[in-house]
Amino acid sequence: HMAMMETQVKIWTFLKVIISSLLIATLVLFTAATIRTLSLDVNVGLQLAHWEKSKNISLVIDQHHREQLLGNFKEALRIPTVSFSETEINVTALRQFDTFLRKAFPTVFSSSVVHHELVANYSHLFQVQGSQPHLVPYLLLAHIDVVPAKESEGWEAPPFSAEEIDDFIYGRGTIDDKCAVMGILQALEYLLIRGYAPRRGFYIGLGHDEEVRGFHGAKNIVRVMKERGVKLLFVLDEGLAILDGVISGLDEPAALIGVSEKGSANVKLSVTMAPGHSSMPPRESSIGILAAAVKRLEENPMPRLFGHGPERKTFEHLAHKFGLPLKFVMSNLWLFSPLLGRVLERKPDTNAFVRTTTAVTMFNAGVKMNIIPSLAEAYVNLRIHSAQTLQEVLDLIHDTVGDQRVKIELIDGFDPLPVSSSDERSFGFQIIKKTVLDMFPTLTVAPGICIGNTDSRHFKDLTNDIYRFAPVWFKPGDAQR
Repeated sequence: HMAMMETQVKIWTFLKVIISSLLIATLVLFTAATIRTLSLDVNVGLQLAHWEKSKNISLVIDQHHREQLLGNFKEALRIPTVSFSETEINVTALRQFDTFLRKAFPTVFSSSVVHHELVANYSHLFQVQGSQPHLVPYLLLAHIDVVPAKESEGWEAPPFSAEEIDDFIYGRGTIDDKCAVMGILQALEYLLIRGYAPRRGFYIGLGHDEEVRGFHGAKNIVRVMKERGVKLLFVLDEGLAILDGVISGLDEPAALIGVSEKGSANVKLSVTMAPGHSSMPPRESSIGILAAAVKRLEENPMPRLFGHGPERKTFEHLAHKFGLPLKFVMSNLWLFSPLLGRVLERKPDTNAFVRTTTAVTMFNAGVKMNIIPSLAEAYVNLRIHSAQTLQEVLDLIHDTVGDQRVKIELIDGFDPLPVSSSDERSFGFQIIKKTVLDMFPTLTVAPGICIGNTDSRHFKDLTNDIYRFAPVWFKPGDAQR
């Protein structure tokens, strides 16, 4: 009986130690999380950007000047600089756009501090000389071309009309990406007229075939810069924007600066079997085997990786704009990442932040209703999370399909881009952030990840830091206009 009592006492003592340890650990975690929630300062690095402003030039635009700017923008939109494919572009429109730029920005093209050259016939490279040439330059990047558009696709106005309806301008390139082309050059024109002379030199690159992967435009700009031994402090390209009412639970607008891009892959799945007739069908067909493989891919998504990429910093930078308990959770993703990841994966638009996405985009088989085809093919597009590689994704596809009869081929693909710096010591991020806040003081600025891909990926050998942002203001429904 005494031995039993001693055993019970030992068990009870052990349980008390375990419970006490758990309580202490919980208290320590809660205290650490509370301190981080109250002390997280996302603006501590802004002082880094103050020195760069060499001269205060006030922004004063009267009504006449505003109408002139708007007229130039509309004229740019009316030039159909369409890229149809890697081998088919509208060269006539690109030449017309070159003539237009020279007319719209005469000071840029005549200034002694600006050197301009055409690259690969239709892309543009500008070098703006700085007064202190030892300072490492940066690059502002944009693209001239647009994707094709048919008026039969339900446009509210013709796609190259630049028509203004209810204070919105409609046309290919308004957002992607002639707003950046015109904004960059108009800003430089404005500053040069007023005697602007930067301390730090910089480049402006305008590619002509970004919509078809930039192999002639951006890649040749990179080649020219490499030949001259140019190294860049950072690159700023299109990508993310100002989101107003778009982020669930965030009432105030936020500017997201892309610090990385997802990787991409196009994968072909195919099954080949002996053909047959529908009157004597086999137990399995090429279509059935392939359909089962596709179903397995859709039912078994790529692993949840929220918190292992730049999306973690996005939420931490926005945390102070949310109320409790969301502020507490978002300030402490080191603790709550698994919980928030499960919430985000429920919706397609936020699931893209959580994992590598898998989309079956094409399925081809059969040419006649009573013939069983020998060949069935499906194409899958994947957008690869920053915490994965292309090879890891391909290995997971093989494991998930798990059928040797299904041939898996990589058509094309590339790894996610490296994550650029965004901490308080990151000069590029902080100068972009300060510029955004100077123009839009009420915004919250946060790093983010680009789900799409841009010309900037070609520049990764010239710099460690690539950022993706254009000051386009998005409200709910704007993307569908």
